Amino acid sequence: MRITLAGSRHFGVATLNMLREHAVEIARVIVADGEDRLAMAAKAAGIDVLVQANPKIIGASEIPPGTDLIITAHSHARVSQEALAVSRLGGIGYHPSLLPRHRGIAAVEWTIKEGDPISGGTIYHLAERMDGGAIAAQEWCFVKKDETARELWERALAPLGLKLMAKVIDHAKAFGSLPAKPQDEQFATLAPKIKVEANA
Repeated sequence: MRITLAGSRHFGVATLNMLREHAVEIARVIVADGEDRLAMAAKAAGIDVLVQANPKIIGASEIPPGTDLIITAHSHARVSQEALAVSRLGGIGYHPSLLPRHRGIAAVEWTIKEGDPISGGTIYHLAERMDGGAIAAQEWCFVKKDETARELWERALAPLGLKLMAKVIDHAKAFGSLPAKPQDEQFATLAPKIKVEANA
């Protein structure tokens, strides 16, 4: 299984480490910032690192030949349809919500803001619509009373993402395909960035 990883920051590094322990070949790591901790970790491991030409989108020419699967881990770039077509199994990402609820950049913050008693994580197929692709794996967790978004992410959602990602990779290795269940659009909600209000 030959994987191209696009991502950043701590979750990108955690995903890289999980992949390295999972007996897959990491063809390339794609980052928006060459000084990011994921770029540093990949270079230290002797893995090819590419800085995106455009920080908002990953193009087909940036995906190495022979890629079986593209994985995004804390990447804010959209993977183009052309790039997905280069990869044998397309691409998957992790979203820290029970999709289709809380699609968007601030899913964990909206989970807290809405007072959701239950949250969870979803591995989904990368598609044209943001966070709208078919579900490959999903699992729920409770939200603690008075928990902050960061606490929920660190306690439950980040570890859940790594566990679900490993599960989907194992499925792909065993069966040569990815699970896919369409999202139910009637339950879709948006989680745009929350503006911090200035004190009056």
